[in-house]
Amino acid sequence: MFLHGLLLLTWLTTSLAHHSPPLWEAFHSHGTPRCYSAEELPLGQAPPHLLARGAKWEQALPVALVSSLEAAGRRRQQEESPAGTQCPVLRPEEVLDADTHQRSISPWRYRVDTDESRYPQKLAFAECLCRGCINARTGRETAALNSVQLLQSLLVLRRRPCAPGAFAFHAEFIRVPVGCTCVLPRSAR
Repeated sequence: MFLHGLLLLTWLTTSLAHHSPPLWEAFHSHGTPRCYSAEELPLGQAPPHLLARGAKWEQALPVALVSSLEAAGRRRQQEESPAGTQCPVLRPEEVLDADTHQRSISPWRYRVDTDESRYPQKLAFAECLCRGCINARTGRETAALNSVQLLQSLLVLRRRPCAPGAFAFHAEFIRVPVGCTCVLPRSAR
C-alpha cells in the first residue's frame, strides 16, 4: 500500500506538470486562483474541475482508511471497549492473522485527523503505540530501539479566504504519518 501511495504521488506531480494551464494555475500560487462563495461550494467540497482532472485522493492510503476507521470507531462505541493506546505485549499466537500494524515490533494505531480547511478533510494518521520497540523473543517493549513514524507526502487542497465571504483553493504538500518502524536511538542514555 505504501508503494501505491508513492506511485500515486509520482504520477500526480508528473500529471500536474503536463496538464493544461487552467488546471496548473488553479494549483499554482502565481496564477490567480478562483474565489468561490459558500453557496457555490459548501464546506467540505472542492471544485469539481480540480477533482476530475487532478489527484485520485480516494486511492491514497490515508484517505482510503478513513471509512473503515470510522466504522470501527462506531462499533467500539457500541461495544464500549476502548481502543488500545499503550504498547502491547506481542503474543505471536494471537496476532498471526492480524494486520501489519498489529504484528509489527513497532505497532501503531490509526486515528482520523479532521481539518475543515483541507481537502480531503479527513485523513488517517498513524500513531506509534510504543516509545521503544517490542523484543521479538520476549514480546515486551525494550528501549534498545526507538519507534518512529514513517511519513508520506500527500498533496491536498487548502481553503484560504480570498475575499469577504469567499475562498480559494491552494495546493499544498503535507506529511502524513502512515506507519511506524524501529530505529537505533540517536544517543545512548
